[in-house]
Amino acid sequence: MKFPVVLHKDAESHYGISIPDVPGCFSAGASAAQALDNVLEALALHFEGLVADGDPLPQAQAIDAHIDNPDYAGGVWAVVEFDVTPYLGKSVRFNATLPENLLLRIDEKVNKDRRYASRSGFLATAALRELSVA
Repeated sequence: MKFPVVLHKDAESHYGISIPDVPGCFSAGASAAQALDNVLEALALHFEGLVADGDPLPQAQAIDAHIDNPDYAGGVWAVVEFDVTPYLGKSVRFNATLPENLLLRIDEKVNKDRRYASRSGFLATAALRELSVA
């Protein structure tokens, strides 16, 4: 899932990152690159806590949903890819029937795109994208 983040820096401070769709989750680093790297660890820890507490997982929105929020004025927007599937619960095997040509296209995409480890990963990502839009 792609989460918009806001990079900000005050004088004589490290770079900070806010994640508008994940209240209470922040990250920082000595450089902008380090802060962006650290945000993935912050998201993982935050999601682990949400799961442990039985709280719902946040859904990412587009940057446009937050761009006019004065809390983020002067910040630099970025998007980070965060895999939420480990926090969705135990995997369940099921059978699915798809047209052959569609399955071939999925396999081609999986083989070309490092984001997907398998057909299942691709289908889970597509399902999450569709469900977050609904």
